[in-house]
Amino acid sequence: MKPVSTSLITCLLAALLAVPALSMAAGEAAPAKAAKPDLVKGAATYAAVCVACHAADGNSAIAANAKLAQQHPEYLVKQLQEFKSGKRKNAIMQGFAAALSDDDMRNISYWVASRPVKPGFAKDKALVALGERIYRGGISDRQVPACAGCHSPNGAGVPSQYPRLGGQHAEYTATQLTTFRDGGRANSLQMSQVAAKLNDREIRAVADYIAGLR
Repeated sequence: MKPVSTSLITCLLAALLAVPALSMAAGEAAPAKAAKPDLVKGAATYAAVCVACHAADGNSAIAANAKLAQQHPEYLVKQLQEFKSGKRKNAIMQGFAAALSDDDMRNISYWVASRPVKPGFAKDKALVALGERIYRGGISDRQVPACAGCHSPNGAGVPSQYPRLGGQHAEYTATQLTTFRDGGRANSLQMSQVAAKLNDREIRAVADYIAGLR
């Protein structure tokens, strides 16, 4: 048997020692996974904090308050975080959000997202046709994009990117578009730029059309 060279032994030892070091480095580089949402806790916290304004099932009966049912949970978490930080201005919501931890926000958002949204209805026949044209085709001469391009033709939105709109109260949607346009809501540059090009009649029309989407 030939003797093993010293250089070979040194290489083997170096390789063995490198394996744990690489494993530790990989472990340090791996991002920590967020805790799985606790829907039971979410339901309990929602009942204690949110139910008076948004109803027991997330389908607010008050047209000025958003329907939350079936909304994308990532969007809801983002909004709660921005209410808490003050990036999205609303004195009432900021007060509630301030008392919530990140886990609370995630639990609430995933629970309410699991509730089915109740369909809404367009009410203004004189405006609904205009609303449909804007939602589906935009306004080309003012470079207003079609709402459907981001929020989908049926208003379902795109998870993690664009919120669900279909069935939302027309009053709430119109208020948000107006607030984006007038600078009172500044947590989405894209929406501020779109709303800036809409007049009051167009905002009412598209909000009414959205209410009937399903």
